[in-house]
Amino acid sequence: MFAALLFEGWTDHEVDAAKTRSPCTSPAPDAVTAGNGPVIGINRDGIQTASMPARTVALTFDGGPDPVWTPRLLDLLRRHRAHATFFLYGAQAARHPDLVRRIRAEGHEIGSNTYTGAVLGEASPARFAAELDLTQAALAGTANLHTTLLRMPRTTSPDTLCGREWQAARQATARGYVLVTADKAARKPAQGLVRQFSQTGTAYRETRKLLADRGVDRFTTVTDGLDLTPYTPVSALARWQGAALIWGSGLGRAFSHAMTWVLGIAGALGVLRLALLVLFARAHVRRLERFTPGAPWLREVTEPVTVLVPAYNEEAGIASTVLSLLGSTHRDLQILVIDDGSTDRTAEIAAGIDDPRVEVIRTPNGGKAAALNTGLAHTRHDIVVMVDADTVFEPDAVHRLVQPLAHPAVGAVSGNTKVGNRRGLLAKWQHLEYCFGFNLDRRMFEVLECMTTVPGAIGAFRRDALLGVGGISEDTLAEDTDLTMALWRAGWRVLYEESAVAWTEVPTSLRQLWRQRYRWCYGTIQAMGKHRGAVVGVGTAGRFGRRGLTYLALFQVVLPLLAPVIDVYALYGVLFLDPLRSAGVWFAFLGIQLVCAAYALRLDGERRRTLWSMPLQIFVYRQLMYLVVFQSVVALLLGSRLKWQRMKRSGTAAEQIGGPAPYKSVPTR
Repeated sequence: MFAALLFEGWTDHEVDAAKTRSPCTSPAPDAVTAGNGPVIGINRDGIQTASMPARTVALTFDGGPDPVWTPRLLDLLRRHRAHATFFLYGAQAARHPDLVRRIRAEGHEIGSNTYTGAVLGEASPARFAAELDLTQAALAGTANLHTTLLRMPRTTSPDTLCGREWQAARQATARGYVLVTADKAARKPAQGLVRQFSQTGTAYRETRKLLADRGVDRFTTVTDGLDLTPYTPVSALARWQGAALIWGSGLGRAFSHAMTWVLGIAGALGVLRLALLVLFARAHVRRLERFTPGAPWLREVTEPVTVLVPAYNEEAGIASTVLSLLGSTHRDLQILVIDDGSTDRTAEIAAGIDDPRVEVIRTPNGGKAAALNTGLAHTRHDIVVMVDADTVFEPDAVHRLVQPLAHPAVGAVSGNTKVGNRRGLLAKWQHLEYCFGFNLDRRMFEVLECMTTVPGAIGAFRRDALLGVGGISEDTLAEDTDLTMALWRAGWRVLYEESAVAWTEVPTSLRQLWRQRYRWCYGTIQAMGKHRGAVVGVGTAGRFGRRGLTYLALFQVVLPLLAPVIDVYALYGVLFLDPLRSAGVWFAFLGIQLVCAAYALRLDGERRRTLWSMPLQIFVYRQLMYLVVFQSVVALLLGSRLKWQRMKRSGTAAEQIGGPAPYKSVPTR
């Protein structure tokens, strides 16, 4: 993308610009200024000049081809049976190949006016060569010709070839070009002249007036009037290079134009998401704060709870997880640790915890979904809490988590997952993402009644609801998202209990983070595809599908795919456009994100001092998340089947236990 922008910027003089001439420091040679005419060549005999014969006019048109005026000029010349020489920009020739072919087919001559109209005397050596070579490639690809004529931009009569322009002129003639300037305006057509026009309305009127001059016998091309050779043979390689240039310039132009739309769409989606998050988070807080005297209260849920803890090689953290559950204020618990074929001491450590509420079930390795289904078959209670084996619970987390199940329509409840191990920059970035992204999302989803995921780290379910949807599906790698969507489609409601806090261990290396997020993203897209029918559903299922799935598609898939465009264009703008304006737009968007993140941290009872690390996310973290989405989409399109990938644990989830508490809801909802 950046390469396409650079090429388009180069053709628009934004990159390596050569737009204006510097004042002449030395005059053009006398052999040029006092020579025989405006057509100049340099060979072994020195500087050679020539002019048109008497009563012969060579009409020349610079720039273009122009889609508006070039066809009109061609029609005018055809009516008068006149021919002319068109000095074309290579970039315009590549954009309008049909006009180039028409010019050639109607007997007119084509010369080079450089690729972009750059001032050759001010151009860098690389740009000088490219201006000439790319024009030849464009002409070879469009009209199968290689011209020998060159008109240097910003030059008119021979005396304008002064200073640096003369140095550039010598370099051009060394490449085999014949330079064509123009006679001065005072010269009469009957004397024979080369007349220079642009391709505009004024040029059209002046040409029509000149074609009516009775002092001219012939309107012809430069080479025909002077008996020169206009073209040299074109090789097959040059034709292929020209075709590639035309295709590449078209692609770059289309990309540049699309960039504006993509930038607008991506920016609008980003701002819309931030606005929705804050708006609905505030609505969620107001809902929790609202209390009407005399309103009926839901009963307090005190029924016994079964906790399922699937574990595979979790010896580092399994003891902390189980002990935090045993310390719960909700005392009536059945804790099932399902050892999924671990090769370490996970099962021994769990079995060594001396408490009758803890049971260990050993199964062959079959994946997390299979382990949860095994545990579900051994549950004794109607309320089931599922947790990850690297998660540590606050003492009141289980009790608060199950309270929304007092309402008979609620089938599942999502808890508030927080980052326990926050040492290091990567962990701080994930801490911000959990607060700013995941938890704000869940507040909005509850208000809109379209919760997309009950996280595997902390979630409560009705056992009947789980059995009603066939248990935990193994169809996707995001079994928690798949299960949540299945519950919505079955008619159950899913809520978020922000005061039920669990502390989880996040990856501490980029490799581990990549593997985790790749699995999450891949599995989420799988689940979206599996439950896409909810979009046309009715009732609870339809509401979830049209709100939740649409949100995921726009903000979890489309926006990350478009987001790199913003970064690339911002970098391009800082380097080659207006750096203050480009930086201002970027910092404005960053400022909005910081304000929203500060609000999210306040709602979660977190200190705002971690916000300092947020601007640094753009350099590593955000790019990693974009690449994860790209890889996931490509893998699904190619039909790849991703295997389960687990993270190496260090048992650091309990570092923040007892830390800042989130906004607490009223005692019963």
